[in-house]
Amino acid sequence: MTLRSVCLSVCLLVAPVVTAAEIEVSFRDGAPKDQFVVTNIGTCATAPMVLAIDMTESAGRLIFDVTAQGAGVQVFQPLEFTSGVEFLAAMPEVEDGQTALVLDLTALPPGGGVSFTIDVDDTIGQREITVNGSEMQGSQLRVLAGFDTDPGVFDATATARVKTPGCLS
Repeated sequence: MTLRSVCLSVCLLVAPVVTAAEIEVSFRDGAPKDQFVVTNIGTCATAPMVLAIDMTESAGRLIFDVTAQGAGVQVFQPLEFTSGVEFLAAMPEVEDGQTALVLDLTALPPGGGVSFTIDVDDTIGQREITVNGSEMQGSQLRVLAGFDTDPGVFDATATARVKTPGCLS
């Protein structure tokens, strides 16, 4: 064994392990309810944060359809949490026709998160009640409070990610 290989082996053993928290949000169209899943896919807990799902720049110019009257079409569905309510610092409010939803979250452990159903309609397509991943494309996932990070942009699979700057100790 050379001195270089010994040093490399020792250096790798004592080098600090870098951990990171990363939030992933995925959207799935469904009938009659659409679903969003927010998950910490990182290796450590996040700090508390305010997270926004903003569809203003979406390819389908998407809106939330939560009442029978208003901007949406045909079937509507109010916001309903299906898991992770314990990670909400406050219950979000959504008005019909709104393009963004803001989640005030407590610390999320690795694998922790929230999921909810709601109706999403497009405003420029021919099938306003059916939203596919490509119509979600361009929407943003932003951290509004808690720390600074670059926004994540939803891709054609209707998934976006933001890395957090560190982990809770």
